[in-house]
Amino acid sequence: MEFYEQQLFHIYNQGNNRRQIFFSDDNYQFFLWKMRAYLLPFGDLVAWCLMPNHFHWLFFVKRVKIQRSLLREHVDQIEQLRRIRKYGTKARAVDRAYTRTAKGSDTIILNDAIGILQKAYTKALNKEKEWTGSLFRRKFKAKDGWIDEFVTLRRPDGRLDPRFMPGTGYAYKCFCYIHDNPREAGLVETKEGWAYSSARDYAGLRKGTLCNLEMGRDLMHFL
Repeated sequence: MEFYEQQLFHIYNQGNNRRQIFFSDDNYQFFLWKMRAYLLPFGDLVAWCLMPNHFHWLFFVKRVKIQRSLLREHVDQIEQLRRIRKYGTKARAVDRAYTRTAKGSDTIILNDAIGILQKAYTKALNKEKEWTGSLFRRKFKAKDGWIDEFVTLRRPDGRLDPRFMPGTGYAYKCFCYIHDNPREAGLVETKEGWAYSSARDYAGLRKGTLCNLEMGRDLMHFL
């Protein structure tokens, strides 16, 4: 996939053969920490939803490439915070991975960061379940009723996508589609009833900091 700066993307993936990828609250929470670690250096999450066998992000890309050392430093900081939240004062300190000499390029692109995020989660779940092998579909692509496209404000040739002109509401429809997933799947009666999406944050039921709610409301004209 090709990302563009200052664009809004609908990013999603699912388990291989639609297999389940989240089994417990700890699984969901661990994946959310990895989202915070690997996504936010590149832009802003506008909306997200984690389902038992897939996930959706509505992500505003500010940068498609950053210094690898900066990403490592951010990842280490987030991982240390995660450990402190989970284990308290007994938390083991994170090895300073960002001080290592980078192999190959000294920069990293968003595509690769998302790949590392998925691999980190897969490694943790495989260890927990005593599994081996890949967990997610290799590419961020879906079919059989999923929205099979990326939501961008501009086309590859630079022209504005008419679906995102004022008044079209296409981005807002995608925003609602993401939050409505649990209700449509029969997991909850209302979208706010699902703990693993940003719907609760927009409804004021939780003070989450993973999403840029101000940007989300501006982009979606959310009231």
